[in-house]
Amino acid sequence: MQRLLAGAGGAAALLLALVLAPLLALAELHPAIAAGTVRIALIMCYSGQFADTATEMDDAIKLYMQQHGDTVAGEKIKLIRKDTGGIAPDAAKRLAQEAIVRDHADILAGWILTPNALAGGDVSKAAKKFMVVMNAATSVIITKSPYMARTSSTTPQLNYTFGQWAVKNGNRKIYTMVSGYGPGIDAETWFQKGVKDAGGQIVGSVRFPVDNPDFSAFIQRAKDVNPQAIYIWVPGGAQPAAVGKALVERGIDINKTKILGQDALASESALKSMGNQALGIITVSNYDYNHQSKLNDAFVKAYNADFHRNPDFFSIGGYDGMHLIYAALKKDGGKTDGASLIAAARGMRWESPRGPMMIDPKTRDVVQTVYIRRVEKVGNELRNVDIDSVPHVKDPGNPMK
Repeated sequence: MQRLLAGAGGAAALLLALVLAPLLALAELHPAIAAGTVRIALIMCYSGQFADTATEMDDAIKLYMQQHGDTVAGEKIKLIRKDTGGIAPDAAKRLAQEAIVRDHADILAGWILTPNALAGGDVSKAAKKFMVVMNAATSVIITKSPYMARTSSTTPQLNYTFGQWAVKNGNRKIYTMVSGYGPGIDAETWFQKGVKDAGGQIVGSVRFPVDNPDFSAFIQRAKDVNPQAIYIWVPGGAQPAAVGKALVERGIDINKTKILGQDALASESALKSMGNQALGIITVSNYDYNHQSKLNDAFVKAYNADFHRNPDFFSIGGYDGMHLIYAALKKDGGKTDGASLIAAARGMRWESPRGPMMIDPKTRDVVQTVYIRRVEKVGNELRNVDIDSVPHVKDPGNPMK
């Protein structure tokens, strides 16, 4: 700066100083900008009731970087963590804006919950920043920004596929019971649509409160209808165990009345709580650590070694999310503008621990294999065992399809 000022006289020197000083100060405060750093803001619930979800995803992100290094296309990768504390769209929007303006984030990633991801989409669109949704599963999210891609799954993708599978496998009369809020209602809508489109019948349905502690009355209501199968959607936590208890108390024979649900109904923690009551439960998911492949065996082994637990569907969303970011940066030569990165991400294909993956070139949404699993005893452990799969499934709920 002194050299430049020396070549200018009087007023010109003063003007040049006023223009250059803030820029030089900014470079001193943020030396990584000049050094070629790609900053990824992870906007997740690091505290509150969803904190463990964020931990699972964050651990997978860290594992990916350990395995693939922290430099891509000559650019250093730096993570910036922002805590929404839970369902907080206003906070998520503010944190995304803060990450871009104050922390100079190039990419917005994470996004566990739908309301937060919707708010983040507005920021991504306005700032033209690449955004990777690693969990939130409502179809409409992807429409909020043209610079967004998703690496998790969508509720319709899983449940429409599952409804059709259930009917094709002999369950023509099905009763549904779901948690009565957004995700549960979304699952109900698309499972029922899948059943009806496959020629099946919904013989009854009920919605229960999100924090419902006792399912006995709801199970009895389903039993009275005498369906061939009961579809149950709960968000996880303590509810799967309460469902299992109610099934036993109301005398439901799983060999005669199939129990169906989405992944959380038979998650690893749910199986530990339910015990043998869970045997025979059939669920749909895009990933389970028991999936049999060499790539997944290596992934589970590495995750266990570092974090002393098994990865889950939150983990795989984060792991593949980082793969997409790395691959897009390599493809576009390290450019970080949203237009370049989303262009690189469209149509991207790779082999994941969950199986073949693709980002739909038209919708920017995830295309993947949907797995049908049954709880069985393997040795002395309860595990989800793949009994069927449907490859190359797109999101039937995507309005851009």
